Amino acid sequence: MSRWSKWPHPGQAGPSPGLSPQAATGTSHSRQSQPWGALKRPGRASRLTHSMDLRTMTQSLVTLAEDNMAFFSGQGPGETARRLSGVFAGIREQALGLEPALGRLLSVAHLFDLDAETPANGYRSLVHTARCCLAHLLHKSRYVASNRRSIFFRTSHNLAELEAYLAALTQLRALAYYAQRLLAINRPGKLFFEGDEGITADFLREYVTLHKGCFYGRCLGFQFTPAIRPFLQTISIGLVSFGEHYKRNETGLSVTASSLFTSGRFAIDPELRGAEFERIIQNLDVHFWKAFWNITEIEVLSSLANMASATVRVSRLLSLPPKAFEMPLTADPKLTVTISPPLAHTGPGPVLVRLISYDLREGQDSEELSSLVRSEGPRGLELRPRPQQAPRSRSLVVHIHGGGFVAQTSKSHEPYLKSWAQELGVPILSIDYSLAPEAPFPRALEECFYAYCWAVKHCGLLGSTGERICLAGDSAGGNLCFTVSLRAAAYGVRVPDGIMAAYPATMLQSAASPSRLLSLMDPLLPLSVLSKCVSAYAGGEMEDHSDSDQKALGMMGLVRRDTALLFRDLRLGASSWLNSFLELSGHKSRPNLVPTEEPMRRSVSEAALAQPEGPLGTDSLKYLTLHDLSLSSETQDTPELSLSAETLGPTTPSAVNFLFRPEDAPEEAEARDDISTKEEKVYSVRAAFPEGFHPRRSSQGAIQMPLYSAPIVKNPFMSPLLAPDSMLQTLPPVHIVACALDPMLDDSVMFARRLRSLGQPVTLHVVEDLPHGFLSLAALCRETRQAAALCVDRIRFILNPPGPATPAGPTTPPV
Repeated sequence: MSRWSKWPHPGQAGPSPGLSPQAATGTSHSRQSQPWGALKRPGRASRLTHSMDLRTMTQSLVTLAEDNMAFFSGQGPGETARRLSGVFAGIREQALGLEPALGRLLSVAHLFDLDAETPANGYRSLVHTARCCLAHLLHKSRYVASNRRSIFFRTSHNLAELEAYLAALTQLRALAYYAQRLLAINRPGKLFFEGDEGITADFLREYVTLHKGCFYGRCLGFQFTPAIRPFLQTISIGLVSFGEHYKRNETGLSVTASSLFTSGRFAIDPELRGAEFERIIQNLDVHFWKAFWNITEIEVLSSLANMASATVRVSRLLSLPPKAFEMPLTADPKLTVTISPPLAHTGPGPVLVRLISYDLREGQDSEELSSLVRSEGPRGLELRPRPQQAPRSRSLVVHIHGGGFVAQTSKSHEPYLKSWAQELGVPILSIDYSLAPEAPFPRALEECFYAYCWAVKHCGLLGSTGERICLAGDSAGGNLCFTVSLRAAAYGVRVPDGIMAAYPATMLQSAASPSRLLSLMDPLLPLSVLSKCVSAYAGGEMEDHSDSDQKALGMMGLVRRDTALLFRDLRLGASSWLNSFLELSGHKSRPNLVPTEEPMRRSVSEAALAQPEGPLGTDSLKYLTLHDLSLSSETQDTPELSLSAETLGPTTPSAVNFLFRPEDAPEEAEARDDISTKEEKVYSVRAAFPEGFHPRRSSQGAIQMPLYSAPIVKNPFMSPLLAPDSMLQTLPPVHIVACALDPMLDDSVMFARRLRSLGQPVTLHVVEDLPHGFLSLAALCRETRQAAALCVDRIRFILNPPGPATPAGPTTPPV
């Protein structure tokens, strides 16, 4: 049995009268390479998984399902009893079908680990996620068996939860079969698919039509630690509420305020929330996600976040002028190379950076640095009366933020950067690079490289002597850390002394991997969102065609403009909020929003159970134009402009997705032919799925996702995993902190394996039960604080390596 299968994992927290004492017992396990894992206190469902192997868990669940099925079958012809009996029959069927597939994945998962001390890859993650779902169903089935005769037994609530998790289990079974197919067609030891493009095309056509709403309703975040679930629920409610008002107000304060007043029905109806979440991720373009993720940039919210963060003496936004300068070559410091300012797409322009320092150090209040300060309000530099200057630090951290290449700035990441500055005692320079789609590749890389070289040359102004320099970044920022270092080596200038990359994206070329299957259920990184972000960075997303006057206003201008609309929105929003409660109470109907033959309160899982179970489900696999969120499915043929046509723009050859390779262009053209090609599209699915198994299909229509990627994504400065050996051998020591349940996990594992095979110093630490982006959630719970502390520890290791002191320059310490 794999060590992964013994790890504790999240489940339903809290006591349950239906859980026997025997089921709640179990010994404590922890990974020696990650001592923080021993501090976890798993919930009841977690302990079930912890104390059982996969087969025992499945057998226990099947036995309980059969017992409950027999009980409710004998309760008469009532509808509720019939549905409860049916849901337990479905649980039995799916559990028995899933267990052999998971067993096969576990039997070979160790072949894809970095080493024996780091048992992590997408196959393990998928098995772990399925076990979380099985454990929750086992916990709930025991509760039902113990309380089904009680007068306090909440039949409707338990039925809805069982139906939701049955839908999730069905979809996880489909993912397990997809993972088996990847195992069969991948090259030995490879996590990313590099085989037959036709099979990949069929794979994606099927994958994007799978039902996803069940993962965003009652089951939201079930695979993560219970402490993170309330936050994910809040984010999902905010997302669907924000989506309702996005097209009306575009962005700003009024849409945020209106969302608060219209979120009531999504908070009390998980099925409605799941359906709307699925509809949004399939309809709205990258500009929506850019606006939603940038909510944290609003001054009010960022100020609140900074109030809870560490207090620092220096937090200054600097504007680096676009002037060329000379840098010495590491091979011969007497020779220099010219570092030109960024030029791509928009021509020369300043680069914004933020200097953060816990102490005021020499050089940080110099006139030369002050001349670069860009005003951003009263909270730039906090100087107490005649503060005593600390000497320059021997180290410097250059930070590159994440945000999918399309959103956020250093302001969003400032709270944890302040904590870093306090804990490390070194200045931090965070780079605010230009964002896609307005500034696609290579603009961000050029700006980050320019700012890095400027920091190396002017480290004295930043309060550092520059003896040790660490590049640190998360997600897209991790990608840029690698590519900036590769570019520095190509220029012959000093490379950093080490790189700390948290959950980085190293493979932007479209290719399937087992961890990327998790994007079907990930509330922070859905597949369509990943595709849209990478497409924007590659230059495939059309620029926003909103009013140019609104663009010129900027964030604060939009806030001032929207203030005039705020009172109107508050009135309308409060009315809508009240009406939603009246509708849900049955006091009034909901006209023109849903078909009259289907009540609004019908759950997603109930609708899925009622649909015909043909091999194709209810949706065509042809490419569909998605509808506006305000339209029902009956309005498909109306002449009004659809949301996707308005916001996505025409499909371009450089649009990107994560699961297809560029050679799929003939397949993409073939996919647009007559509906008679449908049988060809499902051929691979019939080969992957056993006879009689049909996963649930999305009721929102297929995502309009092109089947090929731009050649630019194969550029090693965009996808460092594809860089030749000679380039990767120039990297300094690399320390990666990844998430076991992150769709980007395989990026980290394969990059670390690639560096290890070249003899490059690399470490990989995988944290459990946390989502992508945990650094921005560092203050949320104990688990995120521990994961953030690990990142700080890796940076500290780079800045203060063990053993004798290492001279400054490109020489790297042993790891």
